[in-house]
Amino acid sequence: MTDWKSVLESHLAENSDSVEAPEIKLPILPKALLEFREESQNPDANISKLTRIVSADAGLSAELLKNVNIAMASTLTKITSVQQALVFLGIAKTRMYLTVSGMKQIMKSSSSKLINFQTFWNANLERALFAREVARLIGADPDIAYTASMLQDFLLPLITNQRYEDYIDFSSNRDQYTNLIKFEKEKFGWDHAQVAGHILNSWNFPGEMVSCIYFHHRGADVLKDNSLCNTSVAAVAIATMIPEAFRQESNSLEALMELDKVWPGFRLMALAQKIDDEFQRVAGQPKNHFPLIHVLKSRMEKMAAQA
Repeated sequence: MTDWKSVLESHLAENSDSVEAPEIKLPILPKALLEFREESQNPDANISKLTRIVSADAGLSAELLKNVNIAMASTLTKITSVQQALVFLGIAKTRMYLTVSGMKQIMKSSSSKLINFQTFWNANLERALFAREVARLIGADPDIAYTASMLQDFLLPLITNQRYEDYIDFSSNRDQYTNLIKFEKEKFGWDHAQVAGHILNSWNFPGEMVSCIYFHHRGADVLKDNSLCNTSVAAVAIATMIPEAFRQESNSLEALMELDKVWPGFRLMALAQKIDDEFQRVAGQPKNHFPLIHVLKSRMEKMAAQA
């Protein structure tokens, strides 16, 4: 079993003087989410009190009901109240859903000039569904993997807006840079994964989830690490290889396809199709979203034409 406290103690110290960049205005979690997270850690947590905490925030309540009913779309049951959702999901899963919803509020309110929120959120969802399936393949926690993938880039809308002139250089001259992490390291001395890991750790998020966020751009290193390669950290790192609009990694699709060659049980095309079916069930067919299955088919056709 992985000692997440030790993992964080050894890695969060990296560049600890620079990752807490003072010029970045950090986000604030919704009050109801903070209260719920604190109260739900109590072994004697009361369902009625937890219900009152969530119900005090109309936005969180609506998102919770929407998400739980999406999850139950294949059944005839309809959840109509926060208390019903709590009883059905349990406290731990409710905390997961509320965390995603609260962070969504933060990201949506950032109004980035470089990142279209809906496109960004759809990419997060596709990665999260993918990470959950990979977690199941390797015997890791699928809920942690799903939640961490939804949140892995939660800082990007915020910092790309606050440091617009710097990030427009990356966006406008994309072919000059190997990846976003290297660009940030050279430009600022820190990267968004480091900063996000520190923030979530300071908010007392579970060590496993903080580690998922911190390592999500370190796929090669994670897969070679015997203590991490069969955990949710690996599932999130693999899902990060899915291409997205901001093109954080220049060769991520190639890395994903190489992994498919050396991992017989991975079955990338079948997994991509399953994820696309699930994505459409949850989100429909939004505009400006080019799913992984289409990207793979397009690449396969191009490779066949060149052969």
